[in-house]
Amino acid sequence: MKRVTNSPSPQGDVVLPCLNEAAALPWVLARIPAGWRALVVDNGSTDGSADVARRLGARVVREPRRGFGAACHAGLMAAEGGLVAFCDCDASLDPAELPRLAAAVRAGEADLVLGRRRPVARGAWPVHARVGNRVLAGMIRRRTGLSLRDLGPLRVARREALLGLDLTDRRSGYPLQMVLRAAEAGWRVTEADVPYRPRTGDSKVTGTWRGTLRAVHDMRRVLA
Repeated sequence: MKRVTNSPSPQGDVVLPCLNEAAALPWVLARIPAGWRALVVDNGSTDGSADVARRLGARVVREPRRGFGAACHAGLMAAEGGLVAFCDCDASLDPAELPRLAAAVRAGEADLVLGRRRPVARGAWPVHARVGNRVLAGMIRRRTGLSLRDLGPLRVARREALLGLDLTDRRSGYPLQMVLRAAEAGWRVTEADVPYRPRTGDSKVTGTWRGTLRAVHDMRRVLA
């Protein structure tokens, strides 16, 4: 297995919220771009994910509070680079896309760039997950005026600016709260297409109607 090479002074940190993703970690960590550091946030894994991440050279952050937002925010707080990216840890999204997404932020053309998912294989994005995403995108447009079509989990922004948003949600509403507060702060929020693959292992959210509805509920609570 290829070890990730982390810079002691990274240009950016890739926050990888992790709950039982041992099978996906080798591929994900092998795709971390040069100049970026992998921060695997272990959110209570029981499959040895943290050990796998350490063996592969990633920095592991432990977050005992369950919740996607809790894991993401723990990673943000541990980050040290000028840029912070967030990426699912299930091999559905490719961290190698990050330099392309980050280019607009580095150039001062955008403050937050979201990866707009484009499925590249059958079953990568279940119908119920697409429907939930479409509903939320419509809510965001009506609330903020942002013309977004995907609340993409692959995203990048400047660390200090993200900390300034004072994000408080610790569940599935975290990504939405980030976009809403960014819009309220006058950020330039853009999208860039990224390939979306079938995940490795069982999904905790979008793989089931129940998980999707729970995420939509969390996000509606944030909108309210």
